[in-house]
Amino acid sequence: MKLEADDIKTEEERKEETPVKTTRIPARKKRREKKKKALTMAACLAGMVAVMFLTVTVCVRIAEKLKEDAAPVIGEGSVPNYVNIDEMGNVVDGEGKIVGVLSDSVVYSQEQLEEQVADARQQAAREVLEEIRTELNGGDTILQTLRPLYPDDLIVYSGGQYHFVPINRSLKMHQRDAGNLNILDTGEYQYLQDGNVVSHKGIDVSRHQGEIDWNLVAQDGVEFAFIRVGYRGYGTGKLVEDEYFEDNIKGAATAGIKVGVYFYSQAINEEEVREEADFVLEKIAPYQIDCPVVFDVERVSDSDGRMNALTVEERTLLTEIFCQVIENAGYRPMIYHNTEMGVMMLEIGNLENYDKWFAAYSDVFYYPYDHKIWQYSQKGSVQGIQGDVDLNISFEPLWE
Repeated sequence: MKLEADDIKTEEERKEETPVKTTRIPARKKRREKKKKALTMAACLAGMVAVMFLTVTVCVRIAEKLKEDAAPVIGEGSVPNYVNIDEMGNVVDGEGKIVGVLSDSVVYSQEQLEEQVADARQQAAREVLEEIRTELNGGDTILQTLRPLYPDDLIVYSGGQYHFVPINRSLKMHQRDAGNLNILDTGEYQYLQDGNVVSHKGIDVSRHQGEIDWNLVAQDGVEFAFIRVGYRGYGTGKLVEDEYFEDNIKGAATAGIKVGVYFYSQAINEEEVREEADFVLEKIAPYQIDCPVVFDVERVSDSDGRMNALTVEERTLLTEIFCQVIENAGYRPMIYHNTEMGVMMLEIGNLENYDKWFAAYSDVFYYPYDHKIWQYSQKGSVQGIQGDVDLNISFEPLWE
């Protein structure tokens, strides 16, 4: 599992399929090309954001500067009785032509006003560009710089371009406050209410974690674990059971850890997605499943993944079918997704009846829609596991 399908190849892509052959490029040339591309993108971004931001800020700056700096043309502190003022506050002559502007009983000429507008525009542009420069120099990505400037849109980089998708305020939103997020020195996340930890620590694992000492995992405070049942190859379409599935689900349960499962799908039609759901139900039948059964739906990056060509409607329908089959069997279905999937590749409004597991490797609550689990790192460290492991927190007990 991963954060952004357009930036990082999935675990399944990297390790389950034959790598795509590419022409090798010297590392130094790659770095030069990446640097050149980044600089070009930053320059284009700066211009674009400046234009956008100016339209919002210039009016405020104009009003402030007019009050502070502009000198009156006619009178000071009062308006001469031979000057006409229309209902908009404009100074007009006998023919109704606008010749100035009234502000706090001081009249400004049209020429002065235009000069103040030009000065305010230039100053606002300098400040906006300097803010962008500071954020980018400070290590923020282009997305991190853009997103706060568009509070009503979700911004996703996908398919080689930035997409601005309006937030659907009719959907169920989470009510979490970033001020309640507590990050420990170990990098572990906790969510607090009234100073108390209310979140639960979890991980998700597959064969890539190798042999796991689940007793040590439990001693490290892990309360729940999602075990990969298997996957469908993104190229071959073959169903494969995770070779560590049985060891992991038995070990976790024996150690007292609450268990859920997930399946990485690459189904492209109803027959295949039902096959995947039946495969999962068969494998988990002998075990107690405390947490949800998860449909992991992701786009394969930089490759001809068999699920990539599906329409949003088709992908959403297949997700619904999987969840329905799991629910009809008496389990709780859940959908794993990231920002790209939730905003651009699924009709998330059609899936509101199902719980969500959301992946975003950051320390902000950017994604507004409701989700029960947050996968916040793919580089976590937990006792009993060698190497990296995905870290999660749930905002409520998943087993109640």
